[in-house]
Amino acid sequence: MRVLGVDPGLTRCGVGVVEGVPGRPCTLIAYYVVYTDPADDLPLRLLHLDRSLTELVAEHQPESVAVERVFSQHNVRTVMGTAQASGIAVLAGARAGLPVQTYTPSEVKAAVTGSGQADKAQVTTMVTRLLRLAEPPKPADAADALALAICHVWRGGTRSKLAAAADRARRGGAR
Repeated sequence: MRVLGVDPGLTRCGVGVVEGVPGRPCTLIAYYVVYTDPADDLPLRLLHLDRSLTELVAEHQPESVAVERVFSQHNVRTVMGTAQASGIAVLAGARAGLPVQTYTPSEVKAAVTGSGQADKAQVTTMVTRLLRLAEPPKPADAADALALAICHVWRGGTRSKLAAAADRARRGGAR
């Protein structure tokens, strides 16, 4: 399964692409950080993010998209930008006809480190180990996006298959 993970942000949006199957190590395909200029008007920043994510989905042909779920912070301005970037990421996946799954930061941390309380350094260290990289992906937004993709391969792939099976059973297609 090929997954495009997105760590949404309006100024820096991490994007990571991995391939793998549950229970096995994943393989790194690519990672990026899409930057927007804070001096630009919001519509232009969102448009740039939309175009960039749409191009990356087209280039890497993922089977699904994993996006970090926006969580409450004290800084409303930061939350708003993150939420807007998250919506663009979800839209890019949906527009391509892909299943999109969101994960909380603690779900991602637990998936890659074993602890939902892990810090950014621990996540980056584990992503580096899990993908057998010579050096950590930088900046941290890229490592977080890769962690999202790994989380989805290990947890979401199974979740999606169970949901599809349940849907078939509801429609009478499972035997």
